[in-house]
Formats: sequence, structure tokens, C-alpha cells
Amino acid sequence: MSKRKGKNIIVQQESGEADSLNSTTIVLRNPEDKVNVEELPLYSLETLVNATNNFHTANKLGEGGFGPVYKGMLANRKEIAIKRLSTASGQGMVEFRNEVAVISKLQHRNLVRLLGCCVEKFEKMLIYEYLQNRSLDVFLFDQSQMVLDWRKRFNVIEGIGRGLLYLHRDSRLKIIHRDLKPSNILLDDEWNPKISDFGMARIFGGDQDQDKTKRVVGTYGYMSPEYALSGRFSEKSDIFSFGVLVLEIISGRRNTGFYNEELSLTLSGYAWKLWNEDNVVELIDKRISNPNFDAEITRCMHIGLLCVQESPLHRPNISTVLSMLSTEIADLPLPKEPLFTDRWNHSHLGSSSSQTGQTNEITFSVLDGR
Repeated sequence: MSKRKGKNIIVQQESGEADSLNSTTIVLRNPEDKVNVEELPLYSLETLVNATNNFHTANKLGEGGFGPVYKGMLANRKEIAIKRLSTASGQGMVEFRNEVAVISKLQHRNLVRLLGCCVEKFEKMLIYEYLQNRSLDVFLFDQSQMVLDWRKRFNVIEGIGRGLLYLHRDSRLKIIHRDLKPSNILLDDEWNPKISDFGMARIFGGDQDQDKTKRVVGTYGYMSPEYALSGRFSEKSDIFSFGVLVLEIISGRRNTGFYNEELSLTLSGYAWKLWNEDNVVELIDKRISNPNFDAEITRCMHIGLLCVQESPLHRPNISTVLSMLSTEIADLPLPKEPLFTDRWNHSHLGSSSSQTGQTNEITFSVLDGR
């Protein structure tokens, strides 16, 4: 395996005076594509070509905004996952720089581990640990998949929560993920969840607790109202996304694809309706329906609804959420109605999947199966 350790590697533009034979200098096309890669192992392009059989389609695991993801096997039989920046990706280079800056500094059992990168000639790739059970959406939304029983699903909810606690509170950097969704939750061989894809994450410094952007990028259905409408984001934005995930894990239905024509409700709105009717059982995925678990599932639904409340001030922080899940906090407050019901769909989005306002550019990702 060709792998070497690089320190303060500077990726320079093609027009510069870089010597492409220097192992610490990589030539790129555009001046804005300058990247600092600190203390990351470097994989050669030859190594990754051999590991993936020249990026054969049979080894392709999926594709996102960054580009395709491939499974590879190194000469020592170690399996890896390779995210290859697509040259056609409009925002891939931004995501590449951001992901290197963020995740290379993070280590936690519920975060996917970055093993290294490849920045050779015009290729830019990130190498991750390979997780054989792929992403959560594969097993959650395919009704023929029966492996995720309630115990595994509850473990996934808790694991995502612990990963968020590390990002928001316990790491030396405060990280807001901004794109939590089932396809970005990977599962290891024991079904433990690992948060992945930090291309849209933001680092908060000092006592900073929120920020605002004019370029809102994310996935419709998982974006908090304050982020989607005005570009404001904070740890409570991730809490909103976590709440949507909890409702999806309970129901086995995708929030972005759920629409009740009779009631004009999203999944969050439908859960709110059933909650008020004391008919929680109707939401529960039939694959996990079991009277022995009804009380615990109902409690998780309650927590999910607390997380998707319209005002970020009303949503609990992640440490409180984990205390609620463990029943350390026994009595839960009553949730307020979520915004993403009929009035959000028709008043703000209509039938369009993207919009441009006076101050914010909003881009919604389209969800594809892996």
C-alpha cells in the first residue's frame, strides 16, 4: 500500500509555481481550490485505482452532492470507502475543503472515521472506514428489510444522540452538522450508528451559539424552519433534524416522501395529529409493533415532537434529549405544534423544490437510495 504521512500539505493552483513532483504540493485547476491538509495520511491515486478495480461500477456504493462513493480493498485486505470528488459537482470542492477541515479533528465512536485523502493531479478523494451495513435509509425505508427491530432502532437513536453531544458539547470544536438525515447515518457490523458527511458542517468558535448564511444548502424535510426561511442555524437546527430522524425511525416512513392527501400533512404533522388523538400506535412501523415496547416507543415519539417544535427556544438541547431517552428526566413537557404541516408546504414552498428569496439562496437536495 502506498501511503505516506503529510504535514501542512499545501494544494496549489495550476497557474502557480508549484513543482508537481514535490510530494507536499499538488496541482489543481483553480486558484480557489487551495486546501491545507494537516497531519492526514496520503493515499496515492495508484493505490485507490487498484483498490476499486479502476473505480468499477460494481464497487460503487452511492452518490451524493460531493460525488460517487466506492468500496475499495487495499493490498492488506483492509476495506475502505472512497468519496471521489466529481469534476461536474458545483459545490464539491467546497465540501471537500470543509470536510477535511472538520472531520480530521474529530474522533468518536458514533462519527465515521476519516482515514486519509488523495489529492493527486486533478483528483481529490477522501478515504473512510468501510461500514458493511451501509446507511440507515437502506434498512429503514425498504419494507422488505426486517433486520432493524425496535432494540436496534433505539440503539441507533441513542448513538446518533451521543454523536451529536460530542459535536455540540464535548469536542474541542463546536460543530453544527447541518445535514443530518438517514443516508448520512452509517451502520457498522453491530448496527451501531456513525454520523457521516461533514461537507456542510460549520465550526463555531468561543461562545458563539448561532450563525447566519445567505446560502442555505440542505435536504428538504430535515431543515429547521429558521434555517430554511432566514438562513439562521445553531445546535437547535441539528436538534430539529434529529427529531425528524426519530419520527422516521419509529414509523419506517421517509418524512420527505410522506404526504397524506386527505389530511395534507407531512410526517411530522401526521405524528402531531396522532399524538393529540392519543393514537400513537397508528404511527408505529408494523415491523416493530409490539405491545411490550409501546410505552418506550411512545416516549421516543414524544421526544421527537419536542425536537421538531417551531421555535428553537422550545427545543431541548442534546444533553437534555439523552437524559430524556435514558429516563433520567422522567417527566417530559408537552410539545407544541411543528411548523412543517400543511401551512409550510403550501405557504412557503408550493410545488417547487427550490426557491430564491431576496436575501437567501436555498438549494434542496434530492434524496436517492444508495
